Amino acid sequence: MSTSDVINPATEELLRTVELTDEAGVDDAVARAKVAQQKWAALPPAERAAALRAFAAVVDAHIDELAALEVANSGHPISGAEWEAGHVRDVLNYYSAAPERLSGKQIPVAGGLDVTFNEPLGVVGVITPWNFPMTIAAWGFAPALAAGNAVLLKPAEWTPLTTIRIGELALEAGLPADLFQVLPGKGSVVGERFVSHPDIRKIVFTGSTEVGTRVMAGAAAHVKRVTLELGGKSANIVFDDCDLERAAATAPYGVFDNAGQDCCARSRILVQRNVYDRFMELLEPAVKGVKVGDPASRDTEMGPLVSKAHWNSVASFVPDDAPVAFRGDAPSGPGYWFPPTVLTPQRTDRAVREEIFGPVVAVLPFDDEADAIALANDTPYGLSGSIWTDNLSRAVRVARAVESGNLSVNSHSSVRYNTPFGGFKQSGLGRELGPDAPLSFTETKNVFFAVQEA
Repeated sequence: MSTSDVINPATEELLRTVELTDEAGVDDAVARAKVAQQKWAALPPAERAAALRAFAAVVDAHIDELAALEVANSGHPISGAEWEAGHVRDVLNYYSAAPERLSGKQIPVAGGLDVTFNEPLGVVGVITPWNFPMTIAAWGFAPALAAGNAVLLKPAEWTPLTTIRIGELALEAGLPADLFQVLPGKGSVVGERFVSHPDIRKIVFTGSTEVGTRVMAGAAAHVKRVTLELGGKSANIVFDDCDLERAAATAPYGVFDNAGQDCCARSRILVQRNVYDRFMELLEPAVKGVKVGDPASRDTEMGPLVSKAHWNSVASFVPDDAPVAFRGDAPSGPGYWFPPTVLTPQRTDRAVREEIFGPVVAVLPFDDEADAIALANDTPYGLSGSIWTDNLSRAVRVARAVESGNLSVNSHSSVRYNTPFGGFKQSGLGRELGPDAPLSFTETKNVFFAVQEA
């Protein structure tokens, strides 16, 4: 069996060697999951709900362990990693209410009674990225399990450790064996087999748009359902009538969270031209104040990039002649450190057009509301974004005009487990989270009962 070395990105030290699943291992897991799913779906809804609450309670008891694993494996600052582990618990608790609420409908028709049932799909394959391993995994497996499915989950090769541990905690919590299986492996092996296996009825994929298009194409051969959460190049739009000091002070945290390794990162800051110079004056101390360092330290706000390969990718956007306005600080020595970097490029530059997925932000001036909207929409992506204005009418107009699935006004909030999340255009397909997520893991069955007249 092949293996993969897992590296601590802050120290470059070997953490663990993980055995990788091969194609035969996937086939075996699917066969076992099919059996487990049928038994799980047959349980009374209240029993499935109780099992998910028990799973949440066990995760809650291991938050410190899961957070420490994420700090070591992903380089996430400890405060963020603790939030992420708690988020897994919260998502499980939220969807533990779903089994007893997937009630279907009774539809008035002539000649009888018509009802609908929300039937589980069967076995679901979830493929997660390396940037937020725990949280994004939970967005897939929690509503899928709640809807009565079995789940096979492939974590990213660079960051599998928290997901592996969550799979073990599911068994400790009493979830049936084989119902929720974590299968570490290569995307070209495990991911490809998820897509091609006829008994995996849906793929949930979070990752690059390039890979997402291949997942979608492969799934089409089996008329297999997909939910895709892909790339982003989100805009943070700053109008001249906003609280400029607050907009500048918070802007670094809208893009440099998780070292910019976030598909929701507001990696383009669009500033109205008449306040552009003042905004830049306010932004510089905010950027230089971002604390970059040891992710185990409580003071740290930004850790390292996830790997050397990814560091090289991010660095390619900041060549020696890049239009750097200013930079923050970052440690030297071992680790994949990259300082927060602010560019002032032309609108056509690569750093404005392509997803960098690192702590690099482009600041661009705009003339008026129409120009801001046109510039915000001048991208194939449409995932997230922020709008800073104290004019309520403008906030509504711009929010409706920007082609993006998740927008926040006077904040940088993107994801809540109780509201839907997903993208427009090439940022994805379908929605995760929110009250309706379990429905996306079901088929609607319509049944008509003829009623004879007395």
